[in-house]
Amino acid sequence: MPPLPKRKYARARRGKRRSHLGLAMPALDVCPQCHSPKLAHHVCPVCGSYGDIPVIEIKPPKKKT
Repeated sequence: MPPLPKRKYARARRGKRRSHLGLAMPALDVCPQCHSPKLAHHVCPVCGSYGDIPVIEIKPPKKKT
């Protein structure tokens, strides 16, 4: 049989080991054009601009028939 621990690990010790496993919210910036939240260094999903330059054209959502 493989060796087993003699006693239960404390919650504090277990938490120290798992401290790097937590999830963090991504940092959000404000779009200078439409002032909606967006990811840093990404094109705005609402207006399609990167900084002050329009990069992509955003299409309106399709109507369901």
